[in-house]
Amino acid sequence: MGSDIKEFHRFVDEAGDATFYLKGRKSALGTNGVSNVFILGMVKIYDPLNEVRQKIEALQKAIVNDPFFDVPSIRKKSNNAGYYLHATDDLPEIRKMFFDLINTIDCSFEAVVARKEIERFATKHKNKEEYFYADLLSHLLKNKFSRHQKLIYNIAEKGQSTTQTNLNPAFQNARQRFIKADAPKYVKTLIVFNVQNPTREPLLNLADYLCWAVQRVFEKGEIRYYNLI
Repeated sequence: MGSDIKEFHRFVDEAGDATFYLKGRKSALGTNGVSNVFILGMVKIYDPLNEVRQKIEALQKAIVNDPFFDVPSIRKKSNNAGYYLHATDDLPEIRKMFFDLINTIDCSFEAVVARKEIERFATKHKNKEEYFYADLLSHLLKNKFSRHQKLIYNIAEKGQSTTQTNLNPAFQNARQRFIKADAPKYVKTLIVFNVQNPTREPLLNLADYLCWAVQRVFEKGEIRYYNLI
């Protein structure tokens, strides 16, 4: 493929956690602060990416400069890596502001939701969080090999789970699942992973919020954020 290949970007983040055990290899499932599901979600943006990025950056700047939001959590973020939108941490007022902004953006979203099971984690994923993550990612990728020449997956950084060593098996598993589908298909798309910190890529914050809205349905039975989007 030549250097003039057309690129398309997707943005991937997660909600929940990949924690299965407490100390002593005791099950963490059902304990306070540990999620029942883990979600990987992908955003496809139809509007010009730079315009959407600027919208999100403008909102973040407005929040930081608003005296109403002069609170310790926002000051701490601003003083460290810089403030960025993160649904789990954000105040309810900020969540509403960002969900309103999301509804002005032409985008689509799809997610893979995994209910956490100790037995499956031990047998299929060898008790390794990174294998669990890679398996979910492969399901998110498995139907993405036939349309575009090149897809760049901008993925929110998550420790060992998003190292190239772990992402490569996710890609290979997804490719095999695509090839083994009932109808014969031709692998057309080159997939590239671009692991980023959400503080440097505002478009990942969009994926974070959409994942969080889906997570609330599974964890809390709360549908108002899901209905909002």
